[in-house]
Amino acid sequence: MTRTVAIIGSGYMGGGIAQVLAIAGAQVRIADVSFEVTERNRQRIVEEARQFVADGLFPEGAIALIERNVSAAASIEEAVEGADFIEEAVPEVLEIKHETLRRICAAAKPEAIIGSNTSTISIAALAQAVTHPARFLGVHFSNPSPFIPGVEIIPHAGTSPDAIEAACAIVRSTGKETATVKDVTGFVLNRLQYALFHEATQLLEEGVATAEEIDTLVRTTFGFRLPFFGPFAIADMAGLDVYNFCYKSLQSDFPDRFATPKVLSELIQQGKLGTKSGAGFLNVPAERIPELIAYRNKAYVKMKQLLEELGPAPLD
Repeated sequence: MTRTVAIIGSGYMGGGIAQVLAIAGAQVRIADVSFEVTERNRQRIVEEARQFVADGLFPEGAIALIERNVSAAASIEEAVEGADFIEEAVPEVLEIKHETLRRICAAAKPEAIIGSNTSTISIAALAQAVTHPARFLGVHFSNPSPFIPGVEIIPHAGTSPDAIEAACAIVRSTGKETATVKDVTGFVLNRLQYALFHEATQLLEEGVATAEEIDTLVRTTFGFRLPFFGPFAIADMAGLDVYNFCYKSLQSDFPDRFATPKVLSELIQQGKLGTKSGAGFLNVPAERIPELIAYRNKAYVKMKQLLEELGPAPLD
């Protein structure tokens, strides 16, 4: 990567994004509320990288790359001048983001791709402060940004396909994976994350289990599968007819909360029951099922070994 990148907002999220892009070879300029804050955060970024290398979390040579490729700009305007890609990572306050985006647009070149790291604010609402809004979209890294491999790409209705492609290419050049989703409230990541949290709090409030017991079940059962398979792959392997039966059972006490999804009923009516029928949400061919099962079993054993090697999380 030889691109010039500007990160506006040099806190832990922006700083982590700067580290990732710098290691990938981009020239990264960071900016914040003042040069003093920016320079202090640049020093923190470097010191964090030293510890990450010592812990084996960053590759050898990462410190030199970050020191060489990350520079502190005196202002937002200086940071974005001539930049190919600009990532806004300021606090989740619409007014602050609008003001920041206006300053970015006033100084950036017209063809620069502008991304926002927002996790909650409508991309269309943010785009109101952007000139040439076809180049603007959400590029949502997760915390801690150096180590979480997935990034949400969220175009608004007016984002150009070229801007989407360019943003995805920049993110993928760092070794991360992208998923492009629509500009709806919560996007995908937080819709799913908060749906799980909401149901967990319901169980806690009802006295069904303690917070510790719920966490144990999540991380040692279905959560154990999630690094390898998403919800649709898991459903296909379990059998969509099994899922349909489970929904009916849940409806005995929670008829509204666990109404059977229409898309599930439609697949079952078509005889698509998941991997057992060679078609489901993901349409895995029947001849690949043995390969899939072998991968699944190996993955789960490796995950268990990794967890035993790491030991329990220091939560006590």
